[in-house]
Amino acid sequence: MSAASPTDHATPEPAPRVPVPATLQTSHAAASLLLSRIALGLLALFALVALVLALVLWQRVNGMQEQLARQSADAIAQSTEARTLARQASEMVRDTAARVALHDTRLAEVSLQRAQLEELMQSLSRSRDENLVVDIESAVRLALQQAQVTGNIEPLLAALRAGDLRVSRAAQPRLAPLQRAMQRDADRLRAGANGDSAEALQKLDELMRGIDDLPALNAVAARGSSFNGWQAEPVPADAPWWQRFLLAVRGEARSLLRVGRIEQPDAVLLAPDQTFFLHENLKLKLLSARLALLSRQVDTARAELGAVSTALNRYFDPASRKVQNAATLLQQLQLLVKATAPARIDETLAALTTAAAGR
Repeated sequence: MSAASPTDHATPEPAPRVPVPATLQTSHAAASLLLSRIALGLLALFALVALVLALVLWQRVNGMQEQLARQSADAIAQSTEARTLARQASEMVRDTAARVALHDTRLAEVSLQRAQLEELMQSLSRSRDENLVVDIESAVRLALQQAQVTGNIEPLLAALRAGDLRVSRAAQPRLAPLQRAMQRDADRLRAGANGDSAEALQKLDELMRGIDDLPALNAVAARGSSFNGWQAEPVPADAPWWQRFLLAVRGEARSLLRVGRIEQPDAVLLAPDQTFFLHENLKLKLLSARLALLSRQVDTARAELGAVSTALNRYFDPASRKVQNAATLLQQLQLLVKATAPARIDETLAALTTAAAGR
């Protein structure tokens, strides 16, 4: 083989051929052979590398294919399982929906029954409250009539306390205004009661204890403890007999005739033995006044005390200190015994009417 000359591609001008030595040709041939071998070795190396790379890639591709196959199988299995689960879930959803519908139906029935039961309970509660209100109203009105007739507010206070206790036990908020009204009326009745009753009773007792000691207007001999013009003169013990005789005759003459101003003829005409009955009559009138005070019949008590005052001024000696003290006590009693207004519980009656109307 001959190597291409560098002048092969030059201009086509003819050049003179120079003879090449044989050694130079041999070296060129060895170099060409070496280059070809190197090229073949490189090609073989490249081919081997390519083969190794191809084998590695082939193994990787096979591994990837196997992995993809496994993943595909897993995906298929998961898809199948998912479809199964979805089918089961849909079935469960349908069952759940059916159960929910059934529960809704039952809940509606229970709600309806509960509403009916609550309405029944409210009806029973209203009926019980109405019966309670009717009972309290009848008891309070009866006690009010009794208080207006007798003047004693204790039965009315007892009826209000009993009604308050029954309302408290019932524990119904709608009856709270009735309870407050009864409490206010009870406080008003207690505050309006006669607070001077104890003092009046005490003065009555004191006056009754002194009735027997009151001197009557016609009891002349009992007037005073000292000598006066209506009594006989004392006879001295050492006086002569004729002087004692004259003094005795003069005393008897004075006792036969009395001169005085008569303001109350009935008192003078009253027999001395009837004084006892006069005192007892005054005691009876004072006892009647005491009973009237205890039963809160103020008008009756005032009438009895007025009768006692009239008898005291008519039949008893106004000059006696005991009679004057009795008259003072009687005036104080008449001031203590005041006429009171009849018992009223308008607020309670209005609350009872409102509660009975259901408002």
